[in-house]
Formats: sequence, structure tokens, C-alpha cells
Amino acid sequence: MTHILAIDQGTTSSRAIIFDADLHPCASAQEEFPQHFPRPGWVEHDPRDLWSSTAATCRAAIEKCGNPRIEAIGITNQRETVVIWDRRTGKPVHNAIVWQDRRTAEFCRELEAGGHAEMITARTGLLVDPYFSATKVKWILDHVEGARDRAEAGDLAFGTVDAWLIWNLTGGKVHATDATNAARTMLYDIHKGRWSATICKLFDIPMSMLPEVRDCADDFGTTRPDLFGRPIPITGVAGDQQAATVGQACFTPGMIKSTYGTGCFALLNTGDQPVASTKRLLTTIAYQLDGKPTYALEGSIFIAGAVVQWLRDGLKIIRHAKETQPLAERADPDQQVILVPAFTGLGAPYWSPDSRGAIFGLTRNSGPEELARAALESVGFQTRDLLEAMKADWEPKGETALRVDGGMSASDYAMQFLSDILGAPVDRPAVLETTALGAAWLAGQGPGIYPDQEGFAKDWVLDRSFAPDMEAADRDARYDAWLRAVKATMSL
Repeated sequence: MTHILAIDQGTTSSRAIIFDADLHPCASAQEEFPQHFPRPGWVEHDPRDLWSSTAATCRAAIEKCGNPRIEAIGITNQRETVVIWDRRTGKPVHNAIVWQDRRTAEFCRELEAGGHAEMITARTGLLVDPYFSATKVKWILDHVEGARDRAEAGDLAFGTVDAWLIWNLTGGKVHATDATNAARTMLYDIHKGRWSATICKLFDIPMSMLPEVRDCADDFGTTRPDLFGRPIPITGVAGDQQAATVGQACFTPGMIKSTYGTGCFALLNTGDQPVASTKRLLTTIAYQLDGKPTYALEGSIFIAGAVVQWLRDGLKIIRHAKETQPLAERADPDQQVILVPAFTGLGAPYWSPDSRGAIFGLTRNSGPEELARAALESVGFQTRDLLEAMKADWEPKGETALRVDGGMSASDYAMQFLSDILGAPVDRPAVLETTALGAAWLAGQGPGIYPDQEGFAKDWVLDRSFAPDMEAADRDARYDAWLRAVKATMSL
């Protein structure tokens, strides 16, 4: 039987899932890797951990599935995270700087003060923020001894995590990325479909470092024969949120998906025309097939599932994420505790990198139950922030349900509150691992293994639809309290 291997390299773990010819998952493996926090606001990974955990989970999934014949590999990955390595040795020159990292906030302020922000946004669709790759690349070149000289000599390669994995999978034969990952670097002109020489010059980044940009369904080389017993073609690549958009079959303009992993990322398909946001959302590429980009408006929330990790690892009031819902259900309904989880700043539509988390409405009786409820509800409030901004920028025709996925979408409590605070239906698919599903579908396009967009969309299966069950007055009052809490947080 035909099988596709989907690699899902995330912020806290690497996963591999094998899908059969009917796009049903057959086996999976997952491995967490260490997070490094050298200073407050700094987040790093060892690139060798990203590669070793990816290779190990691929082998484990293949073994679990009974060593099937893998016809192709699809890759999806944490976006914006930066790896720079030596082309000759393949060794990284520094730890990977993760998308959550805020060390370049001051440089971003200098760019804005220098009048460069408007040009950067016009070309890339992104806001000047430490979130994106460009300032991280510059930081490494400026702070690692000899790195800039080596880069200018053509000895160093830059890539987001997909490019780093492709390099290792192919034994250094392919240095490439796809359009969705390129679009998140703040170095790529999403209108002209190429790296921007002007922005690279502004950041003093040699263009020789940059990978070749290809379609999401394209030829990314073949794996080293020794990795999995024989060479396997890599035929699909997309950043994790774009892969989830594909996996949710959001192929029609106006469709919206929201993925709840470490962060939360909502994408609104706007078709073949990029929409410039007036509400500080991002204009980005949803996917690119046959050389034609499909655009999206995106809102990024930095802390979603990570707030549950904080309950577990920081406050230690739970041992497992699944304990959060029962706690929240026992919370005192008369207490309205609000948690603004700005642990690494606030994302869209605020873009306040210096904000930090805050809790409002505590009483003497507030306890783990109220904090658990506030943590889950914070995700709903932040999602409404994004959708309100999206509607102001581009109003879809007719009412469209929000399609959700990711680990946190398994919480009925969180998804019901999301529907309540939005006042709109929320649809959860039968397959929650839509990120890996999207990567698998992309990989199966070139070989003709999987159906086209129309056929794939017809096969999308609903698990549960959540309908709003909150009075409009209550909804508005709750959201107004949230907005006041955010404003207070930003003024601290």
C-alpha cells in the first residue's frame, strides 16, 4: 500500500505521522526536546536536537507502521525560527533563535524610528517585530565571532527549520524552502515572489545565505539512502499554520481556521489578492501551488496552549493538561478572573513586545479553579481580538464557521467558550492533527496519490460543531472587561 510520511517539527516537540492512501493516520511518534532560555525574553533550541528528534520519530513511526513503503515525505514546521549553519561541515554556528524570542526588540524600534517600517510592510506583508526571522539572522551575524565574514564569503547558509531539515535529510544536497516559510522571514517580497534585495541590504544580510524558494508541492530532493533504507522524495513543504490551513481544506476565500498549539494562529483565506491590513494583522501566503500564491490575513497569538503549560510547570496546579477542564468547570461563576497571558509580549492586533502577563479580578477566594478557567478563556478572548480585526479588514460574504485544530481544540470547555465569546459556530474536525494532514496532502500532490483540492475538501469530516450559548449582553460585557484588562496590561 502507498504511504506518506509527514514530519511535523514543532516548538516543543518533533512528530512523525504516517498516512495511508486514504489519508488515514496509521502510526505516529513524538519526542520532546529541551528549551533554552539564556536570558529573560530569549528562547533558543539546539538545531541538532531539532534534527535528531525528527530523524528518531520518523524511524519510530515507520517501525510502528510495520515498515511500509513510503512514497513521499511532507514537512511542516515551526515558522520564523532561525538556523544558520556552515555549508561545508553542516554545523550550526549558533543555537536556533526561536520565533518567541524578543532579543531584537530594540533594533525593531530603531527600524521604525528610521522610517523603514512602511517599506518593509508593503513588500513583505509583515510588521516590524522580533517575531520574524530577519532581525534574528542579523543578530547572529553581528554577535557570533567571524559569522559575518564567513557569510559574506558564501560559507554560511540560513534557513527556517524546514530548510534545515531538508539540508540534513538530503545530505546537504538541497538548500531550499517553500513560499509560505519564506513569507515569514521579513526578507521575502510576497508580491514579486522573490527575496528582497533592498531589505537584505538594509539588514546587511548576504543574499548568498538564502535558500531557493519553491512551491508548497514541489521537488525538494530525496533523502539519504542510509536514513530510511532507501531514498525517498520530499515533495511537500509548508509552515505549520499554512499546512493547517490546507489540512482544514480552507481553499475558498472567506474560510477561516484557527490552530491552538503553543500559540494560536488564525488565517483567513483572501484568494489571489493580498489584502493590506489596517488593523495590524499580517498579509501572508496561505499556500502556493503551480507557481500561484493564495493569500491570507493572519493573526498571531503568542500564548495559547503554552498557558496550560504554565499552569503545569510554573504554578504547578495541574500535572497534566487534561486536568485543566475539570478544574475550570468547578470555578466559582461569580468570580470573573481575567488572565492576560502576555508572557512574551502581545501579538496581533496589539504587537506590544514589552508587555508582560497580568491577572485581574482576584479575590480572597480565587484559587486553582478560577485560574484554570481564566487560562482557557484567555484563548477565546484573544481569538475574538483576531476575528474582529479580520472582519474590519475584509468582510467575508455570508457567515463562515471557524474551523479549529491543534491540541487545545480537544477541550470542549475551551471550544464552547470560544463559540460563546465569538457569537459564532466553531467546527472541530475529526482529525485534529490537521497540520500533519496538510503536509501529507501537499506531498501527495506531485505523485498524484491524493485527490485535488475539491476532492480533498469533500472528504473533510466534522467531529463536533459548537454553537454559541451566551446572551449577547453577557458576551459584550465579558469582552469589554477583557479589552480593559489588555489596555491595563499594556500600560504597566
